Amino acid sequence: MFNSTERNNEKGEVGVGAVSRLFAVLRSLGDTVEGGERVTQLAQRIGLSQPTTHRLLRSLMDEGMVEQDARSKRYRLSLEFFALAARAGNTGNLRELVRPAMLRLSASLGDSLFLLARSGFDAICLDRSEGPFPIRTFTGDIGGRVALGVGQGSLAILAFLPEEERDTVIQYNLPRLKDFHLYDEVFLRSEVENVRTLGYAGRNTGVLQGMAGVAVPILDRDGRAVAALSVATVSDRLGPDRLPTVVDMLKREAALIGPRINPFDPLLRRPSQVFGQG
Repeated sequence: MFNSTERNNEKGEVGVGAVSRLFAVLRSLGDTVEGGERVTQLAQRIGLSQPTTHRLLRSLMDEGMVEQDARSKRYRLSLEFFALAARAGNTGNLRELVRPAMLRLSASLGDSLFLLARSGFDAICLDRSEGPFPIRTFTGDIGGRVALGVGQGSLAILAFLPEEERDTVIQYNLPRLKDFHLYDEVFLRSEVENVRTLGYAGRNTGVLQGMAGVAVPILDRDGRAVAALSVATVSDRLGPDRLPTVVDMLKREAALIGPRINPFDPLLRRPSQVFGQG
């Protein structure tokens, strides 16, 4: 015979097990293709019986977290689920997340740091931490934008977009890049591949006389570039003896930031709105 303590422990274990199964269903649905998944395949993927999986799905449907397509009978995460996740993302944004790293880097390096985020075919400067040296940049102050491919930060973002998306951006932006006398298509694609190989953008184009920069992409959980950390300084401070150290420091900070990015951060979806732009 069980005493009351044993009964309570048993109930707690059952409760924990049920919660674990519910999250197993949610995670599995999150990994499925857009059309959803049938209960049979879903049960096989999470290692539960079909009746148990069906009961879990019905519970999630009752809470509005899962929906079933009337025609295909496949299950998928609901819009309510994504709305809930988006509301959870309002507790912080990319600028708040990256700001401590920028201050650390600026203090350690003694140079100016910039945070750029992708906005369509452009990159927007979301934040900067000023160093002691007077510098000029393509984006200018916070809120400035530049075509993806112009400057080290935007080139780092461009290089780590998915291939098809990257090709679309390159084709659209090539006429815009010619205004800077930077690239033809062959040269731009060569630069992109170089950045992908090295993991950073650090070529001095000479367009901004006396200025130099280096940038690394900030990758989300899917390995997709959503932003970039960039150092801008005078040319003689980014010589071959110092460049590897700067790149290593940028990469370390970017690697820590990436996994913490909220995929529902509204700042990533529409960064230009922060500055009242279109």
